[in-house]
Amino acid sequence: MAVVLRLSRAGTHKAPFYHVVATDSRKPRDGKYLEDVGVYDPTKQPEHIELKTDRIEHWLKVGACPSQTVASVLKRAKRAAPAAEKAGK
Repeated sequence: MAVVLRLSRAGTHKAPFYHVVATDSRKPRDGKYLEDVGVYDPTKQPEHIELKTDRIEHWLKVGACPSQTVASVLKRAKRAAPAAEKAGK
């Protein structure tokens, strides 16, 4: 079984948001998953990214591969985190 971190689509027609999930690579996009590890909403300005970083790190350590889109979302979240900390101070 190959575990991947991918997006699972939710929301309504023309108003999508996505759950970041850890799932078996053979399962369908919106099928059963192992764990929900975050939310990504590209429709909001600025985009809303809420991730359980400890659980994502766990899945990456045990060999899960992120999809290309999830990898870019993780990169944007890491880039936004220091800016959010500076704004909060």
